[in-house]
Amino acid sequence: MKEPHTIIIARGDTIRHFTLKPWMGIAAGTFVIGLATCYLLATSYLVFRDDLLHGSVARQARLQQAYEDRIASLRTQLDRVTSRQMLDQKLMEGKISELVERQKTLSDQSNRLAPVLERAGKNLPGELRVDNNLPSLADSEESEGFYGIDPIITGPTTSSRKIVPTPSKPAKLGIDKAELLFDRVDRSLGMLETDQVKQVQALSNKAYESADRINGALANAGVKSPISQEQTGTGGPLILASATPTTDFDTSIADLDAALLQLEQAKTLANSVPIANPAPGMPVSSPFGTRRDPLLGLLAFHSGMDFRAMSGSSVLATAKGTVTAADYNGGYGNMVDIDHGNGLSTRYGHMSQILVAVGQQVNIGDVIGKAGSTGRSTGPHLHYEVRKGGSAVNPASYLSIGRQIAAEL
Repeated sequence: MKEPHTIIIARGDTIRHFTLKPWMGIAAGTFVIGLATCYLLATSYLVFRDDLLHGSVARQARLQQAYEDRIASLRTQLDRVTSRQMLDQKLMEGKISELVERQKTLSDQSNRLAPVLERAGKNLPGELRVDNNLPSLADSEESEGFYGIDPIITGPTTSSRKIVPTPSKPAKLGIDKAELLFDRVDRSLGMLETDQVKQVQALSNKAYESADRINGALANAGVKSPISQEQTGTGGPLILASATPTTDFDTSIADLDAALLQLEQAKTLANSVPIANPAPGMPVSSPFGTRRDPLLGLLAFHSGMDFRAMSGSSVLATAKGTVTAADYNGGYGNMVDIDHGNGLSTRYGHMSQILVAVGQQVNIGDVIGKAGSTGRSTGPHLHYEVRKGGSAVNPASYLSIGRQIAAEL
C-alpha cells in the first residue's frame, strides 16, 4: 500500500506539512475540470450569443410572417364570401321585388277581370273559369331545405308537410335551391298570365261567335242591327294603339269588353224581335197562308197561325215592346197589338181576357192575356200574327229563329 503524499512548507523557523489523501486529489481535479468547463461555456456563450439571438429573432419573425400571411389569406377568403353573400342577397332581393310586382300585377288583373267575368256570365251560357291559382310549391323537391318564400309571392299552399332547413348542407346549395324556387315561381307566374290571356281570348271568341249566330239568324229573317245598317263593312282583330306599352292582357280585356258589347246589342235586338212562342207547348192547328175558311169553307188567306190552346191558358208576349191596342176588335175578338220597333209588331186574337193596357211596356215572356174563343172563332185557340211594316208575314220563320238561337239567349 502506497503511502500518502506529504507536502512540507518551511518558512523561517516555521515548518508545516500536509498530507494529500486520494479523495482530496479527486476533489481538486473535479473542481479544476468544472472550472474549466464553466470557462469554456461562458466563452462559447459570449462568442455565439449574437448568432443565437439573431437566429431566435429570425425564427420569431418567420412565425409572425406566417401567421400574418395566414390571417391575410383568411381575411381575403372572408371578404370574398361576404361579397358573394351580399351579391346573392341583392340578387335574391331583386328577384323577390320582381315577383312581388308581378304578383301585384296579377292581383290587379284579377280585380279588373272580376266584373268582366260577371258580365260575361250573364251573357254567355255554360261555366266560365279563369284560373288565378298558382301550383303549390311546398310539395316540390326543389323546396327541400328552403323555407324563405313568402306566401304573398307564391300564393297560399294546401300542403301539410312542414319544410325544415337542413344545416348540414352547404350554403351555396341552399342558394342554388332558392334560385331554382324563384325560377319556378317566375315560370308559374308567366304561365298564369299566359293562361289568363288565353282564357279571356276564348271568352271573347265565344261572345263573338254567339253574337254572330244571333245576328245571322236575325238577318235571315230580314232584321239587321241598326249599327250594321249605319256603318260600312269594316273590322279586324283589336290591337290597342297607345303612347304607353300595352300588355296582351290589356288587349284581351278590351277585346272581351267589345265582344260582350256586341253580344249584348245582339241580344237586345233579338229580344225586340218576336222569336218566342206565344203559347209554349201548344200545337199549331192552322198555319199561315191560304186555307179553307173554317166557317164558310171557301179559300181564304190566313194572316197568322193558330195555336190549339185551352181556354184560360196564358198568352205570352213574344218580344219586348209597347202595347198599342188592347180591346175587342171585330173578328179578332179580344185582341192585343204590341209594337216592337224596327217596323215589327205582333197581334194576339180571340183571347178570353186581356191583362195589359195601351201604352204598357212588356218584356219577352210577360203574360198579356188568357186564351179563349172570342170573335170569329170555332173554339178555344190563340190567333197569332207577326207584322212587318204593317203587312202580315209568316210567324213560323221567326219561331224557327227563336229555336235556333234559344241557347244563345
